[in-house]
Amino acid sequence: MISCSLSPNTEADDVWLALRILFSPWIWKRGRAVHKVEKRFGGVSFNSGRSALLAIFKAFDIGKDDEVIIQAFTCVAVPNSVRWSGAKPIYADIDETFNINPSDVVNKITPQTRAIIVQHTFGIPADIDAILTIAKKRNIKVIEDFAHTMSLPMKGDAAFFSFGRDKVLSSVFGGVAIGPNLKLYQKRLEYPSMFWIFQQLFHPVAFSVIMPLYELGLGKILLVLLQKLHLLSFPVYPEEKQGGQPSVFPAKYPNALAILLLKQLKKLDRFTTQRREICRMYGVDKPYLRFPKLVDDPEKIIAKAKKQGILLGNWYHHVVDPVAVGYKTGSCPKAEEAAKRIINLPTRISTRDAKQVLNAL
Repeated sequence: MISCSLSPNTEADDVWLALRILFSPWIWKRGRAVHKVEKRFGGVSFNSGRSALLAIFKAFDIGKDDEVIIQAFTCVAVPNSVRWSGAKPIYADIDETFNINPSDVVNKITPQTRAIIVQHTFGIPADIDAILTIAKKRNIKVIEDFAHTMSLPMKGDAAFFSFGRDKVLSSVFGGVAIGPNLKLYQKRLEYPSMFWIFQQLFHPVAFSVIMPLYELGLGKILLVLLQKLHLLSFPVYPEEKQGGQPSVFPAKYPNALAILLLKQLKKLDRFTTQRREICRMYGVDKPYLRFPKLVDDPEKIIAKAKKQGILLGNWYHHVVDPVAVGYKTGSCPKAEEAAKRIINLPTRISTRDAKQVLNAL
């Protein structure tokens, strides 16, 4: 299957590396790989992007009775992290780039506003300079969400990266936060359980079998079965869909996953070049994580493409995906319109596959 969601970064050497680590449980939690990752990013590591974001809130003393402005058209992990800190997420609408609209940010600021999260959706640069101008006048912190990109410079007061299974680079779970006083918070955290680490290490191995069988239908059955047996974790936990906080977040970044990421980091230039080349075929000279396209009947197009062996993405087919936690319908009409019409084209694919995607469309 041609896909932008089913572990598109995993290659044969990643699978073999995961297998070797699986049989070395004594290096799963602590080791030098974590320090190498932190040095590479100049930040502090955690077991997920949402844990990294939560750490930033703690470092800035953002909590009860505070408000954090975020964009609609996002993943539920972002507003959930705000809620876990004790603060309240306030949704602002998006502009034509699928990023937060500075004009609507101004409308949403109150005396309780402590921070604005600037998400670079799909890797498309947001208007960070406009947000910084707005924020500095009011002494509001600006936090950049680099979950979809590693190609943009940091300009805000803090930032975080995510190494999820379908992000720019992947260690299945993981994240890094950049900002002040983060190390103090990290030191108070525990490592995830050995079983949780096993689930993540098993993921590349399992998908080396799932993907070749997916088009036949057997791969999806195997994926659901392994998830039900808890041998694989969900990208979004069931309790997160209710606004709840899974016990595994926040936690430290395990050494085992850091080893996976170091392997991926060696491929970053190649992946970026590849994404840029494919996006150029789609019409834009940028290395987007996914290429967004608005269509009139996304469900029909996604279903037809699947029959041709193409799994198109649907970030974000809900205004807050997969559940609009704390969102008031009608408050962000542009985000709602985008959610109704969005499809994503894969970019970490070959030029041959990209031609197949274009022909299918």
